[in-house]
Amino acid sequence: MLSIIICEDDWRQRQTIETYVKNYIMMESLDMELVFSTGNPLEVLEFVKSKPKMIGLYFFDVDLQHEMSGLTLAAEIRKYDDLGKIVFVTTHGELSYLTFTYKIEAMDYIIKDNKYDLQRRICESIQLAHERVNNDRGNQKKLFKLKDGDTVRSINTMDIIFFESSAASHKIILHLENGEIEFYGALKEIEEECDSFYRCHKSYLINRNHISKILKSERIVEMSNGETCLVSVRAMKNL
Repeated sequence: MLSIIICEDDWRQRQTIETYVKNYIMMESLDMELVFSTGNPLEVLEFVKSKPKMIGLYFFDVDLQHEMSGLTLAAEIRKYDDLGKIVFVTTHGELSYLTFTYKIEAMDYIIKDNKYDLQRRICESIQLAHERVNNDRGNQKKLFKLKDGDTVRSINTMDIIFFESSAASHKIILHLENGEIEFYGALKEIEEECDSFYRCHKSYLINRNHISKILKSERIVEMSNGETCLVSVRAMKNL
């Protein structure tokens, strides 16, 4: 789901944008939600930091009557949400060139000079962001399929922290952020299928993108969910 965030210091303007956003999402039945709206850019930044897996559509004013401008806020957001879509809604048309200076890659720059045009451009931005994010996800998403009882499940490989050999014969434990799934399989076959994973030990196949810390002297690797995996002497060198 695409999350929409608004940062506009004028509360009347903020309410107007909120109304346009909510109405368009409802009319078009889009898989999107207005999740945060404020006039304080620091609150936006903290919210985004707390949602590391979120992909957002951001509507920012340029002049937020704050030491942090909308441009600076957008540049900071890029550090945490590189797939997010940024739209500026402002009266300062003369500052549009700064989006290139800040390397923000804004999707649109809307001037608040016409109420009808404002609504139309906001709705167009929502539709375009929805299409682009779905394309981005489609290009990146790779699924791992497993049989869980009588059910075949498809799991995004980006969400898998690591695979571990189970104590039960011919079984593998798949570790996720908030849980695990045990299924029949072989680490060697999974290793050949999932090129973003690394065989750090005969019993562990770890997702390179979820490595948090490598403790070389102890020969263990700490993953993003706090769990640790053993690392063989030979694998440590390559790791």
